[in-house]
Formats: sequence, structure tokens, C-alpha cells
Amino acid sequence: MSGRLAILACGGGLPVALARHCPEALLICFAGVPHRLGPAAREHRLEKLGALTEALHDAGVTRIVLAGHLPRPTLDPSDFDALTTSFAPRLMAGMQGGDDALLTSVIAVFEEQGFTVLGAHELLPDLTAGEGLCVGPVPDELAEADAARAADILAALSPLDIGQGCVVAGGQCLGIETLQGTDALLGFVATTDPAYRPKAPGVFVKAAKRGQDLRVDMPAIGPGTIAGVAAAGLAGLMIEPGRVMILEREKTLAALSEFGLFLVARTF
Repeated sequence: MSGRLAILACGGGLPVALARHCPEALLICFAGVPHRLGPAAREHRLEKLGALTEALHDAGVTRIVLAGHLPRPTLDPSDFDALTTSFAPRLMAGMQGGDDALLTSVIAVFEEQGFTVLGAHELLPDLTAGEGLCVGPVPDELAEADAARAADILAALSPLDIGQGCVVAGGQCLGIETLQGTDALLGFVATTDPAYRPKAPGVFVKAAKRGQDLRVDMPAIGPGTIAGVAAAGLAGLMIEPGRVMILEREKTLAALSEFGLFLVARTF
């Protein structure tokens, strides 16, 4: 695909990996949103989408990828430019829903301005895992049953656009990922009174929402996730093949081995 690529970067290590893989890409960051790209990134304001799209066109950009964690922004409507003002009703509607609703509306703006929006996994195919055991011990029947139960819970919640992670132990749901994110979920499970926890260790399942646009907010795990799973006393993780990113892959797999946890990519 021809045309220059722009990386619209937010938090975390994914934008850094993309920038390393695509050295000719234009690097864009946003005022008030932490990032790791350093001074090479050009800063823009979220209130000025018109100025951003004009700058992208001027730089010969035809393709963009949105990468990294973007906390729900606090925007100043009095500072909106014309494009942002025209987009504001859809943005506000998206902010009333889940992350997928919000980010889908953001994608629409860039597509309407003539850009092709790519997913990070399309540029870095090795981000995801193929079907099967990735590392660690083979899950037993109880772990498989807990993972299936967690996947069912996530599938049932998909229409509500709530979260991408669930912990089940001994058939009991110990927690569901919500707006606070994976770390908060695993921290909650770790501090759950043992009296309320079944004897089974439990499994953390990470999966995309059904019908989710994977170009933005694709589920991801990384070294911090593994530390959280270990602290929560779980036996391991199951993820969807091709639909969940493994960030900092070498460190993540090393952490799994260190804690004796399994990672399985499973089609539920």
C-alpha cells in the first residue's frame, strides 16, 4: 500500500515498536497524553482535529495507525476548530458508550478525511499468537473449563461494550475488566478474601469483543499483565489467536516462564 504512514501515539510501548519497525513514519503525539517517542514526535491538540488532518495531508500521509493507551480525554469545547466542532456530537455520543464506540467514531473522522486507518497488527504481524500452547504447562481440565466459562461471560457482555478480560476460578467469576482496565481487575482478584475464592487457582481470559473493530483498542497483554496474573494466584492466561497482542513479547514470555504460568491461544 502506497503513501506515507503516520503513527498517532499514546501511552505504552506499542508506538515505540511501530516507530522502530516503520522508521519513515511521521510520529504524532497529543498534548497532555504521555508517550515514549521523545522529541521526534510532533505534538497536536485533540481539540484541533482540523489542524492535525491538514498537517497529515501536507506531509503526504495517506495511512494512519492509532497506537497505545489513550485515557478518556478532557476536552475544552471553546477551543474546538471547525472540524472538531462538526464532529463533536458523534464524539460526545461515543464517549457515553464503551471504548469501542468511542474509538470507532474517531476512526470514522479520519476515514472521512481520506485516510486509511490500519491496525498495529497489520504492520507488526508477530504481535499476535497462533492457536495452541505458547509457553508453560499444559492446562488441566479444570483450567480449560474455567477458561471456557470466562469466554462465555465475555461473549455475553460484548453487546454492552464493557471489557475484554475476565477471571474465573472453579466455575466462579472473580472479576470482569471494566473501564479501570486489566491491572485494576487483577489487583481486585489478588485482594479478594480467600473465603470467597474456590480451591481452583483460576484463569485469566483476554478476548476481543464480538464485532469489535480491531484497528484500535485490540486487546493486549504484556509483562505487567503477567505479574498481575501471578500476584492474583492464577494458573495462567488464555487469549484469542490473532486477536490479542503480546507486547514486549520476549519479556512477556520470560515472565510467564519465571512464574510457571501457561499462556494458551484458544479459539473459543
